[in-house]
Amino acid sequence: MENEFLKIEEEIVKALKTVYDPEIPVNIYDLGLIYKVDIDEETNVRIDMTFTAPNCPAADFIIEDVRQKTECIDGVKSAQINLVFEPEWDKDMMTEEAKLELGLL
Repeated sequence: MENEFLKIEEEIVKALKTVYDPEIPVNIYDLGLIYKVDIDEETNVRIDMTFTAPNCPAADFIIEDVRQKTECIDGVKSAQINLVFEPEWDKDMMTEEAKLELGLL
């Protein structure tokens, strides 16, 4: 069973790497906007995520994109996306690749 959860989690990460903020040319996963991915015994997925700024104009679009792409993954029963602002996002949460892409290295 744990193997199945790991496979689903891997697929979720792949899917999240296809979601972009329209104003930033880096995916939300590498930006460090995904704080937590939980999968319960019934394969319901709960994702805690944030934005670079609390008043992100594309927030609804991005959250819906994350939900839809997660729910399309084989084995996922449902996806709940929780928008959180604790801890507050900062650029240190980005991957090295994201920092390089944005010219921060």
